[in-house]
Amino acid sequence: MASILHLMPDLEPDEMGYIQTLVNPMNEDEARQFASIYRSRRREPMLLLVTTIVGFFGVAGIQRFLTGQIGMGLLYFFTGGLCLIGTIIDLINHKRLAYEYNVKQADQVIMMMRHGR
Repeated sequence: MASILHLMPDLEPDEMGYIQTLVNPMNEDEARQFASIYRSRRREPMLLLVTTIVGFFGVAGIQRFLTGQIGMGLLYFFTGGLCLIGTIIDLINHKRLAYEYNVKQADQVIMMMRHGR
């Protein structure tokens, strides 16, 4: 059983709990491989916060592009963050946006590791 805390100490608490359940059945080498791939794919909540703030002063929707939500990113871009209302909501929920994106990435990494890609 590998501890995710020593592999990725910078995770948010809820993210750490989720990732730990994925890593528990892994041996140390598998956990390190997972951590290496996952770290390169995950998004920091602070990055989403900063890019959301940029939406107030310039280009709205960057945070949505970073989380793979291209359609929403385009919608935000062309509507000024849905007249800033969507941008304000994303500002409040930036940690949830990061968590949801990161969970998807973790699941993809697990599937990739199981299928040997």
